[in-house]
Amino acid sequence: MASTNVVNVSPVETQAPKLSAAEFRQFNRFAEQMEYYHNHFRRTWTMMYNACSSGLRPQGMSIRQFINTGLQFCQHIDTHHSIEENFIFPNLARKMPAFKDELQLLGQHKQIHVGLEKLEEYLDACKSGERELRLAELKSVMDTFGKVLWEHLDDEVKELGAENMKKYWTLEEMRMIAF
Repeated sequence: MASTNVVNVSPVETQAPKLSAAEFRQFNRFAEQMEYYHNHFRRTWTMMYNACSSGLRPQGMSIRQFINTGLQFCQHIDTHHSIEENFIFPNLARKMPAFKDELQLLGQHKQIHVGLEKLEEYLDACKSGERELRLAELKSVMDTFGKVLWEHLDDEVKELGAENMKKYWTLEEMRMIAF
């Protein structure tokens, strides 16, 4: 009677060599730049949302300044997304599905813009005097897209992080990509 030895063989993941500090910086530079812009959006959103939640504008900020800050927020995100969609995403999408798939980052852009349009309409009406600024109403508008906005701000930076970028690009390619 022959004896059979069963050996459990599990696939061994080959670990990529660890990045040097200089290589990490190169692979992570897009994430760092994106995080810089996204933090500005987060700060503005948080200031506005906290005002809406508390019913009080920041001390020393007039209604006009508050409304203009909200309108600038809308314009800045719109411009930011326009640059991404026309210049950055097409280049990254050559190798990275998250930048071409309508269900991922581009899909989030579309959802965010639906909310941004409502926010801009509301704030424009307040600025023109058509309606009075009511922070509870503004909060309701912001609530329509806040979750997807914050997810997007995080998802995009994660996609651009060194660990993910090295899956798709060589170090030489990273040096050549304009951002």
